[in-house]
Amino acid sequence: MQTKRHIARKRFGQHFLIDAQTIGAIIAAVAPQRGDLVVEIGPGLGALTAPLLQRLDHLHVIEIDRDIITRLRQRFPAERLSIHAGDALAFDFGNLAVAGRKLRVLGNLPYNISTPLLFHLARFADRVHDMNFMLQKEVVERMVAEPGRADYGRLSVMLQYRFVMDRLLDVPPESFDPAPRVDSAVIRLIPRRPEELTVRDETRFAALVAAAFSQRRKMLRNTLKGIVDDAQLARLDLAPSARAEALSVADYVRLANQKIEDRKQKTDEFAALRAE
Repeated sequence: MQTKRHIARKRFGQHFLIDAQTIGAIIAAVAPQRGDLVVEIGPGLGALTAPLLQRLDHLHVIEIDRDIITRLRQRFPAERLSIHAGDALAFDFGNLAVAGRKLRVLGNLPYNISTPLLFHLARFADRVHDMNFMLQKEVVERMVAEPGRADYGRLSVMLQYRFVMDRLLDVPPESFDPAPRVDSAVIRLIPRRPEELTVRDETRFAALVAAAFSQRRKMLRNTLKGIVDDAQLARLDLAPSARAEALSVADYVRLANQKIEDRKQKTDEFAALRAE
């Protein structure tokens, strides 16, 4: 029986990869090995799923579209393909990781949720070997942007702190059906080693970075008011009149750790006074 043609759904941000050369380039870049623990986000019509299964013993996929899930179940045997129905934004990737085997995550990510999905995935970095994603080219440029550039922002700092990133290839709109109105790019993210992650409180670090970039046109003394004062900035040779994009990832790490150190010092001084 002929399968009815699937119509891409805008609410899911569906743009199906159809270009054979791009598909081959992505598979070659990922270079999956037979026993790898791989999870694909948004398999769609199986453009990457099929060649991945030719190289893997087993593959996990996360898909929200029930019609596509039905197609995948009809096309691929359950012993080879595990389908996790639901929203990748709510998925616990840590449940797939097993002792001694870290996850390899890849996919053509829905562009309408790419930024929150990247932040969600960063939570599981310690259980990930690498991640390879197709994204809107503009998002990739923001991810790898350097300090001082207009596209350097919260996404740049938070992802560069946790991952080494490598832009692999650009992909034109005609590589998809339907064609998006933007160019795309493929990027690889490799989690940094634990010894490189020197932030002492990642929750406070994230809050500091978010505050700094909350109003890009304002100076740090204004965006960080009530969080960091001029004296704390000056001790790290950071100008209170600077704007958020002027600080490097290392600067934000130093600033977050300095804030914690200052709080500890005040606590120690208070304890000493009480002991007198």
